[in-house]
Amino acid sequence: MYEPSENSDSLFSKMIRALFGAPKYLKDPQLFHKMALIPVLAWVGLGADGLSSSAYGPEEAFRALGEHTYLAVFLGLTTGLTVFIISYAYSRIIEHFPHGGGGYIVATHMLGEKAGVVSGAALLVDYVLTITVSIASCVDALFSYVPQSLHYYKVPVACLLAVILIILNIRGVKESIAIMAPIFMIFVLTHLLLLLDGVFIHTDRIVPLAGTIHTQFGHDLGSIGFIGILLLFLRAYSLGGGTYTGIEAVSNGLQIMREPRVQTGKRTMIYMATSLAFTAGVLFLCYALVGIKPVEGKTLNAVLADGLFAHWPMGGWLAFITIFSEGALLLVAAQTGFVDGPRVMANMAVDSWLPHRFAALSVRLTMRNGIMLMGVSSILLMLYTHGSVAALVVMYSINVFVTFSLSQLGMSKFFIERRASDPQWFRHLLVHLVGLALCVTILIITTIEKFAEGGWLTLVITSVVIVLCYQIKGHYVRVRQGMRDLDETLLDVPVASHGEPPAMDRNAPTAIQLVSGYSGFGLHTLFSIMSTFPRTYKNIVFVSVAMIDSGSFKGAEEIEALEASVIVSLEKYVAMAHRLGFAAEYRTALATDVVESAVELCKQAAEEFPRATVFTGQITFKLEKFYHRLLHNETAFAIQRRLQWDGLTTVIMPIRVRA
Repeated sequence: MYEPSENSDSLFSKMIRALFGAPKYLKDPQLFHKMALIPVLAWVGLGADGLSSSAYGPEEAFRALGEHTYLAVFLGLTTGLTVFIISYAYSRIIEHFPHGGGGYIVATHMLGEKAGVVSGAALLVDYVLTITVSIASCVDALFSYVPQSLHYYKVPVACLLAVILIILNIRGVKESIAIMAPIFMIFVLTHLLLLLDGVFIHTDRIVPLAGTIHTQFGHDLGSIGFIGILLLFLRAYSLGGGTYTGIEAVSNGLQIMREPRVQTGKRTMIYMATSLAFTAGVLFLCYALVGIKPVEGKTLNAVLADGLFAHWPMGGWLAFITIFSEGALLLVAAQTGFVDGPRVMANMAVDSWLPHRFAALSVRLTMRNGIMLMGVSSILLMLYTHGSVAALVVMYSINVFVTFSLSQLGMSKFFIERRASDPQWFRHLLVHLVGLALCVTILIITTIEKFAEGGWLTLVITSVVIVLCYQIKGHYVRVRQGMRDLDETLLDVPVASHGEPPAMDRNAPTAIQLVSGYSGFGLHTLFSIMSTFPRTYKNIVFVSVAMIDSGSFKGAEEIEALEASVIVSLEKYVAMAHRLGFAAEYRTALATDVVESAVELCKQAAEEFPRATVFTGQITFKLEKFYHRLLHNETAFAIQRRLQWDGLTTVIMPIRVRA
């Protein structure tokens, strides 16, 4: 088998580092401060998802009105009010669940793990769709000014943009957001100019518009009746549900915000809600004032920009820059899927609903596994739907409002339970009940109306994810029960002391044992070494890596606590070895990559003790299944391959577990 030389490996490492960035220094006291986002950057990175939905949400709602466009004004008012209601409700979630997690955490804690896994699965599919619909809408906006003959290249361009975003996000969240911040500000400035122009230059049309509303309302009242008008309005309002899809992102992404996180999160929510309500609401008014009509191959916002800037000096260029910035902002909005999606996956992995590897961090302290899965899933969905924004928005909206509804229900229960201790409980409860009613209404109407147009697909995908989560959880529960049986058998084994422990002898045969926490698993490996190689080894060096994952990467205090707990476990192993009559020491390091760090620690120990053999344990199942390698990292085999290539004998001790 070919093995790369040191020079080629070095060149490859340099290429990877240049592409994805150098490793973060884990013991930097300013690490969290440097990586955390201030409110403005959080608004760019997370609020962009909400603001960018004004590019497709109002358009879908306006198109659903058909010939009854006079209702657009009322849609604008209702949309703005809904944005503020849902945003206020999520501000309460930020306040009472300050560690992030959004809908998954709320549903799990308040409604139980069954509701939690439904909410989590819906969120995962939602964030894949966030990436897909944002990139597809971006390409639609950009291709509004490209000849129809070139529209064949829309899907390949969208897939290329997804790959670029994957690379940027593996480098780091703050780095990727900082690159895109200027795009966000150009969008804000150009669209502010567009909306103000649409309203203030056309003030002379407000009175005629009011007359048109009165006339057409009277006509519809006579032809389809008030109930018919109400149903028509509710249908358009619900199909514009994509407008609200990014609101939850802030509560999910609290972990990446600068302290004090709650205040930063609430301020970010205010920025997002105000900008989204203003943009979406005034867009509806402009559609009605200008009397916008759909044009083949162009978005409604592109048609609006062309019409409003037509008489400006260099108006064509200004319209192009406006829509280009809209497309670029949609690309920024795809960030939300890459920022929050892997965090939801990590939370679910910590709870064993997903493979534990999704809680791992890369050397750049990003959730690389989650980012890759989200990005690849988005590309596959883009290819399946051929980049159709209409189909994607339907799928997107259904899953968003499943999570929204469960979150509002969970918060309603939260304040009902707190009614004795919170004097303002009823006021907060009322907001969540109104939010629940709005979310459930939009969910039901969108699902019924668009079931045959893509709604069924998102329900099927989400159901499949839920079933997989239960299968994964069941496997981990069975394995955990087997590990508990080991703990009960071995942790309380009486061991008589052999007196004063001997000193370490550098020239004596030495067993280097890789361990994690102090458990029956580690003791089983230790006793297996003793029984398999009786009276062979005089020294034992215990090696353990304090692995930083998404569960522990919440602040400097959590990392210090993690390191301290690993040292406590190692000291217990050393004490056990002393009682058994061995000389013993331990080695540890703080890292995100267990294999890399463990290999380095073992090599260092082997330099001190030349007659060393490395031992590690590995769970073994009676019947190996194809999914075992996915659910269990098989770290032992990866370490064995690396160490044996370096000439260090490594033995894997099998540990049988029923699962």
